[in-house]
Amino acid sequence: MGVTRLKRKDRMNKTVSKLRTSAIKRLTKVPPIKKVDIEELKKKA
Repeated sequence: MGVTRLKRKDRMNKTVSKLRTSAIKRLTKVPPIKKVDIEELKKKA
């Protein structure tokens, strides 16, 4: 018995997993912490 690949389903599964991993990476990405000078802000305000 030969094995037939379900190409459409395979492609869909790959795209779904790719979207999931990219969404997880996007949500867990932490923006760079900027050092804020409080004294400088007080002078401007």
